[in-house]
Amino acid sequence: MDKSEQSVVGQGLTSPDPLVQEAYLMAFDYINYVTAKPGVPLTPAPSATSAALRHAGDELLQRFPIFFRRWPRVFQDVTEESACPTLVSILDEHFAPTRRRDLAWSAVLSIFVLAGQMALHCQQRGMTNVLPKLQDCVGSYVERVICPEIRDKGGWSGFVSRFGKKQTLEGQVKKVCCWSLLMLTVGILFYFLWKRRIT
Repeated sequence: MDKSEQSVVGQGLTSPDPLVQEAYLMAFDYINYVTAKPGVPLTPAPSATSAALRHAGDELLQRFPIFFRRWPRVFQDVTEESACPTLVSILDEHFAPTRRRDLAWSAVLSIFVLAGQMALHCQQRGMTNVLPKLQDCVGSYVERVICPEIRDKGGWSGFVSRFGKKQTLEGQVKKVCCWSLLMLTVGILFYFLWKRRIT
């Protein structure tokens, strides 16, 4: 068994552990999302965590494009056989026990974004057969290295609250106005009903 096959462990999307299921769901959805062909309508994110990942990944790539321009050089020698081992090697270096402190949600985000960049690189080089392996590889890595720490943080809810789409100021103002208008309407109705009873 080679190293890339060893990295695909666990039961993935069929795992009885909801934390692990979500990790694989995020890996599958995010790689499908970033490698979607232009003009093909995207399906909605399958979960709140996946939606937060899509949103945060897009935002990260827009804010720091210079950082992501270096990955094609790092991935230039990647083949279908070496894609998963290369990705795991980069992640292991980043999450080595000697370098690891308290796990930050931004570090978890970086795993998926890096995997997305690897998937894009492979797709652009005509290695689309490796995409399902990368999805399993990332899910497996998160299951093995990240899920135990996420479990201590209370699950994926912190990821969603950190990276989910925030309501804009305009949206908040509209919401307040709608509730105020509703309360005013109810108040007026009660006033007229009360007046009718008195007369």
